[in-house]
Amino acid sequence: MVRAGLSPERLTLAGAELADEAGFDQVTLSALARRFDVKVASLYSHLKNSQELKTRIALLALEELADQVAHAVAGRAGKDALMAFANAYRDYARAHPGRYEAARFRLDPQTAAASAGVRHAQMTRAILRGYNLTEPDQTHAVRMLGSVFHGYASLEAAGGFSHTDVASQESWVWTLDSLDAALRNRAAP
Repeated sequence: MVRAGLSPERLTLAGAELADEAGFDQVTLSALARRFDVKVASLYSHLKNSQELKTRIALLALEELADQVAHAVAGRAGKDALMAFANAYRDYARAHPGRYEAARFRLDPQTAAASAGVRHAQMTRAILRGYNLTEPDQTHAVRMLGSVFHGYASLEAAGGFSHTDVASQESWVWTLDSLDAALRNRAAP
């Protein structure tokens, strides 16, 4: 018999909350069962295993992040769009550290192709159209932006920028200004 009130969606949201509180690596069916005060076996009516739970949390995080970024960049172009994209990305990583980590969870190719990860790539390429980049520079730029945004957010979350008097925000703005200048420098004539 299915326990009243539990559903894959509710378990996914609870898992995402647990990820934000304790870290994505702490999300297990056992931890989730404790949260709902049920036996682990009762969760198998809703989820196949921890892999499915983690995949569902990853998909939720990708969707939330894509929605946040889309809202931030709507109606913007060039440097303004780049800044809005980057700030939305960083804000999500700060507000939802476990979900942000989940968004990096390796998905099988079919699941990845149907995920909001595709929207992330499309939005990044849309922003880069404002810089008039041709291939392969556009692909290099997509990878560079992803690497810089993820690297900065990860280092900041780990306290990597708390050891100097220079504020992290000041370095963030400097980094985005430098990215904008680099992208403008690579623009096709």
